[in-house]
Amino acid sequence: MGGARHRASAALNRVGLLGGSFNPAHGGHRRISLFARKALGLDEVWWLVSPGNPLKPAKGMAPLEARLASARLLARRAPIRPTAIERELGTRYTIDTLRALIRRYPRTRFVWLMGGDNLAQFHRWKSWRAIARMVPIAVIARPGYDGAAQASPAGVWLGRYRRSAARVKHRAGWSAPALIHLRFDPDSRSATAIRRADPDWASRYSGRAMRDPLTHHPVDPDSTKGPAA
Repeated sequence: MGGARHRASAALNRVGLLGGSFNPAHGGHRRISLFARKALGLDEVWWLVSPGNPLKPAKGMAPLEARLASARLLARRAPIRPTAIERELGTRYTIDTLRALIRRYPRTRFVWLMGGDNLAQFHRWKSWRAIARMVPIAVIARPGYDGAAQASPAGVWLGRYRRSAARVKHRAGWSAPALIHLRFDPDSRSATAIRRADPDWASRYSGRAMRDPLTHHPVDPDSTKGPAA
């Protein structure tokens, strides 16, 4: 990145990272991002639009540029920055993405945002303990997953490092490992339901040339496959 542009990004002290397929992005993503930003005192939330999640089947996955375009639309006029930077970095797993982001943005402090359903299977992620030691993890409760999340290997291990959102917001608890539970009114919207109701949603976005909102680099309209985590 250019010097001025890099300094502008690096000046963001506290950034939440929300990874996912965004297939497509929807209002639920926006709502939990804004809630987490306020609860944790974040400057921005970055949506890491994954080129391909190793834990999810590729079947039914829309092209990357369509998913990024849907995320850009949902993030308008909000302190949310969608990005396909994982493809640019060439990372496939979250641990590698975090290492690369920390190197690229040394003045930025990151917190990983995930839903309770992800915490329930977090122990399946590559080097999940190393991830937890690298950045605080804020878990947004999802109805029906609380028990499984808390009883999971990662939930039990991370349970020793619970922090309140207020402590993290005021910087006293900004360390890792740290597990912050966030609760708010559940949002029923889901990408699965949107795809069922509108199977051709991606056709409205596919083939568009665009620049990545974070790196400002062009996103290849043909980049339908590739690494991510």
